[in-house]
Amino acid sequence: MARMRSRETNVCGVTAAVAVIDGKWKTLLLWLLESGPHRPGELRRRIPEISEKVLTQALREMEDDGLVHREVYDVLPPKTVYSLTVEGRELSEALAPLSDWGHRRLDRLVAERAVS
Repeated sequence: MARMRSRETNVCGVTAAVAVIDGKWKTLLLWLLESGPHRPGELRRRIPEISEKVLTQALREMEDDGLVHREVYDVLPPKTVYSLTVEGRELSEALAPLSDWGHRRLDRLVAERAVS
């Protein structure tokens, strides 16, 4: 359903943005790729809970949505590197205030639990 929403043009801006990062792993992948290009194996090691199939699917969807660039080098063994596009960097910057809000919320929750 989110995949269909990512191409919908008659929606509010927040819905359009959320549609391209919908899913369990895309925001984490976006965050990891902020630091620079990564090979799939590197991403997999950084997120041990993700299966290779799900990683590949998420990266392909992000590529289709224009957030990620996939570079394939003509060497043996084949080498693939993923990096953020300009649009991916813009989205990452736009999400920074939301991330800050989330960290403040987590800090409040930890403080509340310490009092309980």
